[in-house]
Amino acid sequence: MTRRAIIVAHGQPSDPDPPEVELAALARQVAGHLPGWTVGSATLAAPESLKIAVQAHENALIFPFFMADGWFIRTLLPRRLAEAGAPEARMLTPFGLLPETAELAVGMLSDALAHRGWTPEKTTLVLAAHGSGRSPHPAAAARALRAAITARLTFAESRLGFIEEAPELVEVAEGAGPRALCLPLFVARWGHVEDDIPAALHAAGFQGVTLPPLGTAPRVPALIAGAIAGA
Repeated sequence: MTRRAIIVAHGQPSDPDPPEVELAALARQVAGHLPGWTVGSATLAAPESLKIAVQAHENALIFPFFMADGWFIRTLLPRRLAEAGAPEARMLTPFGLLPETAELAVGMLSDALAHRGWTPEKTTLVLAAHGSGRSPHPAAAARALRAAITARLTFAESRLGFIEEAPELVEVAEGAGPRALCLPLFVARWGHVEDDIPAALHAAGFQGVTLPPLGTAPRVPALIAGAIAGA
């Protein structure tokens, strides 16, 4: 029997089509790790996208490709699922809250350190996260991820800055020095990653290395597939 899952992300309201294409490509990669499954995708920013995906994948598991379980997960996504005719769809743990995602971040940072011949003890870590003006959950998820990372890697400093709440990224990135790594705690190269993070780092005079967003790591499709299969 074919099993079904749908990967749901926020997308990009100002230009929804490119994220739709990227997420569909990710779904195909995830499906490659899941024989016997069909895997669809939808962004909340694209009108009708979730409804179309739900109709094409009846009784699908919903994998939220989000860094936290804030307003989008707790309020908007259940509402959209109900409107799409799937009020009882089972939502899995969001990407950013999976234990494997913390391990992924540690791996990315370890690889970046090794590539440059740096040690964490002499390197400053700057984590760039979204935050929220209306929910405490995104910041809490980012802090939990920082705690999991620093439990494994002892950086000289670990700093966490946000786009939409204090402390702002521009503040925490100031004075980080040239031996610094900035890891964006985002799922894709959309919106904030393309515009706000570079602008904040530039304004801060950041001299370190900015890594790709966490959700774009090569190991992500297998990680998502494992979360779906494990459910």
